[in-house]
Amino acid sequence: MWGDDFLAQQRVLVITPHADDETYGCAGSIARIKSLGGEVYVVLATASDLVHFGEDGTGAQTKLVSLEKRLSEFEAVMRLLKVDDWDVLFTDSQTHLALDTVPRKELVRLLESEGRLAIDKVRPTIVMIPAVSYNQDHEALFHACITATRPGVPEQRHLVPFVLSYDNTSLFWNFDHERFNPNLYIDVSEFLGTKIQAMRMHSSQVRPPLYHGSPESLQMATQLRGREVSVEAAEGFVVHRALF
Repeated sequence: MWGDDFLAQQRVLVITPHADDETYGCAGSIARIKSLGGEVYVVLATASDLVHFGEDGTGAQTKLVSLEKRLSEFEAVMRLLKVDDWDVLFTDSQTHLALDTVPRKELVRLLESEGRLAIDKVRPTIVMIPAVSYNQDHEALFHACITATRPGVPEQRHLVPFVLSYDNTSLFWNFDHERFNPNLYIDVSEFLGTKIQAMRMHSSQVRPPLYHGSPESLQMATQLRGREVSVEAAEGFVVHRALF
């Protein structure tokens, strides 16, 4: 596990498919790094109006959540986590939940150089990306992130020393060869409360306790990751590159 001295020196870029994925995967790590004086920037790939499963107060099984609602929740979480800056790549309904229809070249261009918080502009020491899952946006963004962080000539483009993919409570539902097996952990024991508070602030996404992505289940999952390395709570990552 990385300690305080290391984390305090990092400039982190978190790339998240949807508003709340950053909370599931690395909100505790963000809070810890910021408390130590490190920098954190977040790029949200896509947000839009969306009808999805959830009680709407009328007995219906689906509800409409507006773009404005999702962005206001996301902004509140970014303030809670004290990130240095954040940006959104797409806010149109055609792209939301359809990143797999966007040419990878376009996604890579935005992530690598053209986005307001692109890798070449932020020059992060750590990039945290979503793990591959059954969700098409996660899968498309993962592959675009891998391309955007590929090695190159240091004098010509920024080489990110550490590239990590982060966890999600949905990853249990995946093909065996794509199961998430973390090989790096960040102790977030002191920031578990902040992580769960952030999840509750994504209020349009909160569901009952038995749902795998509920705040209660997220707390249990984060504590389980902690038990894997004998701490109270931890976030797990897969290391794709570590350059010391």
